[in-house]
Amino acid sequence: MFDQMRAMGAIASLMKDREKLADAAERVKTRLEDARVEGVAGGGAIRVTVAGTMRVAGVHIEPAMAAAFSADEQSRLMAQELIAEATNEAMARAQAVARETIAEEAKALGLPEELGAQLGGSFGSAIGL
Repeated sequence: MFDQMRAMGAIASLMKDREKLADAAERVKTRLEDARVEGVAGGGAIRVTVAGTMRVAGVHIEPAMAAAFSADEQSRLMAQELIAEATNEAMARAQAVARETIAEEAKALGLPEELGAQLGGSFGSAIGL
């Protein structure tokens, strides 16, 4: 119960200082826009890069793998699975980076660690993620 009261106090304090909160949101947004993580599949033949903002920043397909894509239906299906696998891995890593970034900023604002973790989703939504 004490932790909840402390969290409520921290939030109330932040609401009084909207500029501090806006600055924190801008720092998080910038860090996530600059962050890049990679997902790999097919032994490195497919690499997908995702920004911390959950946007795909790039896809790299090794030439040998690309040539195999048009060989037959089974090869095409395998390629789709590998691209999906690499994308999902990159997205999971980007989500982890976003959670860590938001938690760090919440801690810097004096919010309890548990609350920072809970705010990850709503804070991320508030800054356009």
